[in-house]
Amino acid sequence: MRTERSRHAAPRGVPWCGVPWWRWDRADVAILMSGALAFLVLTFGGPLVQYGSSLTLGDGGPGGGVGAPPASLPAGVVPSPTAPSPTAAHRTTATPAPASTPPPGPVLPAAAAPLRVRYAGADFNVPVHPLKLDSRATTIKPPPTKDGYWLSPYGSPGKGSTNTTYVIGHSWDGVDAPFNHLSSQAAKGDRFAVDTASGTITYRVESITTYLKSSLKDSPVWDVVPNRLVLISCYTQDLWGKNVVVIASPAPA
Repeated sequence: MRTERSRHAAPRGVPWCGVPWWRWDRADVAILMSGALAFLVLTFGGPLVQYGSSLTLGDGGPGGGVGAPPASLPAGVVPSPTAPSPTAAHRTTATPAPASTPPPGPVLPAAAAPLRVRYAGADFNVPVHPLKLDSRATTIKPPPTKDGYWLSPYGSPGKGSTNTTYVIGHSWDGVDAPFNHLSSQAAKGDRFAVDTASGTITYRVESITTYLKSSLKDSPVWDVVPNRLVLISCYTQDLWGKNVVVIASPAPA
């Protein structure tokens, strides 16, 4: 027993492991390899060898792909690929909401001469006659009747209209007449009908405005707006000084 113990005693002047490699037996080698393996596992925290030729780049999405191995890994050691996180794996791309489309406009008959205006809310129901304009005149004067007059050199209402439609008529002093009611009964949002040579169009009142007669010619009333309808008469509170103007457009379906 004493001889066995002295044979395994550490001689002086040998390497730090205490046993020269040429005198190791199998038990010593096994112990040494076990210790080395445990050291490497504790140091690098993962499998020592991952079989595979090399790392490859994955898809280029956010957080995707595998880069080059860390510089701290020993040669020949390849890190295992990182599994995608649950958030990344289940991420979905939001589908944008379809752009809202404007509601379809009213279906209009072909543009044609207006024949009658029927505005029940203003107790207004008049036939309409075409009126040519005298280019030399400074004031538009319809015939002295209670009917309406369409300024034919401008637009005609309906599909294909290229200009504003104007219908004018007299208000009467001391006598009830349809055009008098535009000053007192017309209201924004009202609807009325215009019968034309090709069909009927429903209009919605957008505004009722009064103008000095001297300033009407320079007002936005004369802007070119296809299918806009403008009713013009004298303002009953000032028949000689002001005009009342009702502006309407085809009512939405």
